[in-house]
Amino acid sequence: MLPLEGITVIALEQAVAAPFATRQLADLGARVIKIERAGGGDFARGYDETVKGMSSYFVWLNRGKESITLDIKDPEDRAVLDAMLARADVFVQNLVPGAVKRLGLDEETLRAKHPRLITCSISGYGSEGPYRSKKAYDLLIQCETGVLSVTGTPESPAKAGISIADISAGMYAYSGVLTALYERERTGAGTGFEVAMLDALGEWASQPYFYAGYGGTPPPRTGARHASISPYGPYRAGDGAQVFIGVQNEREWAALCADVLGRPDLALDPRFVRNSSRVENDAELRVMLQEALSGLTAQQVVERLDGVGIANARMRTMHEFAEHPQLEARDRWREVDSPVGPLRSLLPPVTVTGREAAMGAIPAVGQHSDALRAEFAPGVSGPVKNQA
Repeated sequence: MLPLEGITVIALEQAVAAPFATRQLADLGARVIKIERAGGGDFARGYDETVKGMSSYFVWLNRGKESITLDIKDPEDRAVLDAMLARADVFVQNLVPGAVKRLGLDEETLRAKHPRLITCSISGYGSEGPYRSKKAYDLLIQCETGVLSVTGTPESPAKAGISIADISAGMYAYSGVLTALYERERTGAGTGFEVAMLDALGEWASQPYFYAGYGGTPPPRTGARHASISPYGPYRAGDGAQVFIGVQNEREWAALCADVLGRPDLALDPRFVRNSSRVENDAELRVMLQEALSGLTAQQVVERLDGVGIANARMRTMHEFAEHPQLEARDRWREVDSPVGPLRSLLPPVTVTGREAAMGAIPAVGQHSDALRAEFAPGVSGPVKNQA
């Protein structure tokens, strides 16, 4: 039995943050009913068509869910939603700013009707303050939290290559739901909480905040290198391939100099004797490291680094990641059903011995509308709208 079996989640969701949170709940066995817009469904379905005609975003975020299309401004469809909420454990929504209150789906209204219901609201900037009605997308939150100011090269800022603002908000929403379920077991009462993308990514950006706020200057943009650790980042071996090296302490620095580079004298050089001085003189150190590595192949560098316990990596493409030998050896891939056939997907990161994640099918738009109307509101079953 999966830990969330018997828990029903109603998700009035779209895009990334909320669907990411509820997909984690579905993988743990919760029943997640996804409310989609009549006519086209979650607009993330149209972000691309790269997965056999389906959106890579939607495939990633929505396995294991049931889909019903509702126009929640229509009285009959709203009656269906209300009937589902009356039997739900959790309600997750990331509607546009201000819509929740107007629709009577805010925490106070729902809690008065359903005292055990857990409500989770995900927004860009929170429900109070001057930015509360401002639209928010992942890149824009990366801007507002200062993440772009510390990401990229000295010449140009760069966004992260994945939706880190959405993901961070989704993960805090997920953990918030689990916390609220645990609390309800003790108190018998539901909890309402909100997660702002600004707060979530701001938490992740706290280290550069402390560095800049108390150090006096912001950490520089260093590309694939580290702003406050050296040596850390890509170094080219003699065969032209790059090896990423991450030295974490003085013991590793001494081992790198003596056993990998063949230059034990570097460990005693006043310019490089401690991490802060290495960061200050990183440009000079980089030249010396490249010279020392020029007589070795990338594989030889990796073998020497592994031999003395220094962290390292080879940069992989996404195709190479898909064939990663460590994932293969640990049997981390599964097939997930979808409207376009089985799709290869990674298992969730949390591994419990003897337990397999649910990893249910990816739904078509409104695939379960008939069944859900019949189950929750048979008296208002009316015509099913825009399921295709």
